[in-house]
Amino acid sequence: MFSSLDKQLLNDFQQDIPLSATPYQDIAESLGVTEDAILTAFKELQDQKFITRIGSVIAPNLIGVSALIAMSVPKNQLQHIATVINQYPEVNHNYERDNRFNLWFVLVANDSESLQAVMKDMEYQTGCKMLYLPLLEDYFINLGFEIDFND
Repeated sequence: MFSSLDKQLLNDFQQDIPLSATPYQDIAESLGVTEDAILTAFKELQDQKFITRIGSVIAPNLIGVSALIAMSVPKNQLQHIATVINQYPEVNHNYERDNRFNLWFVLVANDSESLQAVMKDMEYQTGCKMLYLPLLEDYFINLGFEIDFND
């Protein structure tokens, strides 16, 4: 199912992608393959929904403002509303929770006014109210996971 290159990319580059003008070339050189091979592998992993994005994660509120948002969405509308929410470039990621507040996401904007405007538009577009949870204290949780491919 996974090639040896896929396995290396999924395990070794969840974090610490080279910070350079040519990160994919740098990865390719470190693995002894071509940049095209890296780009093709990442594209295939994304098409197969094993990865959703490749990008930087910036500490909350270091550049702009961010907040955790929770919504209580009727179960039969959850997929549709998640799709609407995902269309906003300000959405970092979202996920379903088994709770009354069943759709959670991180919202990032340039400033508080922009954040509030996006929230207002989202409420209008979805018909669902939001629970706004601003960051009061920052905690670091390492979300890199070693994948065991021996199953």
